[in-house]
Amino acid sequence: MAKLSTFTDAEFDANVLRAAQPTLVDFWAEWCAPCRALSPVVEEVAEAHSAQLQVGKMNIDENPNTPGKFGVRAIPTLVLFKDGAVVDQLVGLVNKTKIEEMLSKHI
Repeated sequence: MAKLSTFTDAEFDANVLRAAQPTLVDFWAEWCAPCRALSPVVEEVAEAHSAQLQVGKMNIDENPNTPGKFGVRAIPTLVLFKDGAVVDQLVGLVNKTKIEEMLSKHI
């Protein structure tokens, strides 16, 4: 099983914006049922693309600064970063096919 990273406000620049490979960030919260439903799908995507993609989660309650910086207004939100910039995002409970379609344009 591919390891999902846990991203924090403090390390976001180093671990995501300066990452060598594209990074998919799942913005979520413990109390969010759709976020919990999306979690296994995000894990599957991480497993399938471990060679060319970093995947991780950011708890918005524990890390309030970063989501605001990138316009995250609803959760779950999946944001794809590449070369220090947002290149795509999906909002809400989406299926694996949707995520794969988004990724195929960028990796």
